[in-house]
Amino acid sequence: MVTSMTGYGRGEASSGAHHVSVELRSVNNRFLEIALRLPRSLSLRENDCKEIIRRTITRGKINATVTLDRGGVEAAGLHINPETAKAYYRLLRDLKKALKLREPIRLAHLLQFSEILEQEEEAGADEAEWALTRSALDAAVADLHQMRQKEGRELENDFRARIALLNERLNEVERLSKEQVPRERERLKERIRQLLDTEHVDEGRLELEVALLADRLDVTEECVRFRSHNKFFLEALDSNESPGRRLNFLVQEINREANTIGSKSNAQEIAHIVVGIKEELEKIREQLQNIE
Repeated sequence: MVTSMTGYGRGEASSGAHHVSVELRSVNNRFLEIALRLPRSLSLRENDCKEIIRRTITRGKINATVTLDRGGVEAAGLHINPETAKAYYRLLRDLKKALKLREPIRLAHLLQFSEILEQEEEAGADEAEWALTRSALDAAVADLHQMRQKEGRELENDFRARIALLNERLNEVERLSKEQVPRERERLKERIRQLLDTEHVDEGRLELEVALLADRLDVTEECVRFRSHNKFFLEALDSNESPGRRLNFLVQEINREANTIGSKSNAQEIAHIVVGIKEELEKIREQLQNIE
């Protein structure tokens, strides 16, 4: 199943005055990279949050933001640490004296140091907040995964349409390739006649040259491999595993066969078709950057 690496998910959970909201934003990335923004009271739960995300998401850069609202009662648990405040005041006074500053030390200066105000955590508050956070995060991950799958289905439909188009153009290459050998035979024969200025041509030698030319122009082997790669590409789309890396490899192989076909054939019509094939492959390659 194709899953996109881009998407957005949101989850919320509430209990009493406490409310937790989680937002997840995902973009394409070679590996799984998770950046978390947590409230200070939940900072020790960073690894737990990442583990919840890893259970569902395997690739992409995930930006997660967790917001905790205690219903405006969080200030009730605050208290001043007077010893810390005095220590900072003495440091500021010494700094003022050393720099010969005249500006008085104000309360605003001291409040820049977060250690002066401390939060008194209620017994069991951490577990309760973590339970809400876990619930909201689970919902956000599910929402994100659903959106990534929806976008993945759109990409899969686009891939299937482009592979079908590649097969059609390959049919045209095979048809033109079969028509090319007789034309080249007559062209080679006429050229030899012009060089020898005679109507008598060694047919044995001519057939040998034509056989060598036909072998150089024959793209049957490349077309067979091309179709095989297309088949494996479609099978990978149906796989239950994340097919992103495999699909990238197959596109590289398909592109290799297209290059060989273009280099072996000197027919202008085939050259134009190969250019179109490579354009389609480039579009597929760009879209594959978003596949998990």
